[in-house]
Amino acid sequence: MEWQDEAVILGVRRHGETSVIAEVMTRQHGRHMGLVRSGRSRAMQPVLQPGNAVDVVWRARLSEHLGEFRMEPTRLRAASLMETGLSIYGVQAAAALLRLLPERDPHPHLYEALGVVLDHLTEPAVAGELFVRFELAVLDDLGFGLDLTECAATGGRSDLVYVSPKSGRAVCREAGTPYAERLLALPSFLGDAERQVKTADTIALADAFRLTGFFLTRNVFEPRGVSASSVRDSFVQAVLKGLAAPQGQPQAQSAL
Repeated sequence: MEWQDEAVILGVRRHGETSVIAEVMTRQHGRHMGLVRSGRSRAMQPVLQPGNAVDVVWRARLSEHLGEFRMEPTRLRAASLMETGLSIYGVQAAAALLRLLPERDPHPHLYEALGVVLDHLTEPAVAGELFVRFELAVLDDLGFGLDLTECAATGGRSDLVYVSPKSGRAVCREAGTPYAERLLALPSFLGDAERQVKTADTIALADAFRLTGFFLTRNVFEPRGVSASSVRDSFVQAVLKGLAAPQGQPQAQSAL
């Protein structure tokens, strides 16, 4: 069996003396694993870095086999992604999120979204907003999508400021204020069109990550008996720290 596809490197692990098993997110074949022979060679190591875009050819005798990858680089992002802690954590957090999906299950829109996230990891506000939307998209594909388009109580589509932790649906200010302590905040950049802002601020992003984190934990991590990846917390902190830094101040250097 054989197929060819576009892919982004998510990670690699050693296999034998010279080879690696690569994990990639492909456009049409989902998250996929494959053996890369001589993957530890001087020529292949720069290619097999998380965040890099490649063209892959996968071959195996049977579809259920691990198979082998042959790769050609198309966009080497990894060097620039290694420059700040924000981008390093972002790549790792995105990979951890995609590992929640079944292997080999196609999600072409998530492949596209991953590329957009990776291309904006140097800008804290933009990176944070894009990653929150990425988490919402993953929740939706896992069957736990949130309905943030209309109020669960009134059916209205304006002044949506809360989210019900029970239903995952938006709640307008009038209906939700008496129960505000029990509800999650819906940041303006995710709410109704009248309240949407062009760029999320620190408070809005903190609320947004709290919102997605709650539903990921309750609906995905806890039922599977696993904990959230610590790298997500590191990414969130890097985003909020980057927003809090005085304008013009350089961001923190690589965490490595």
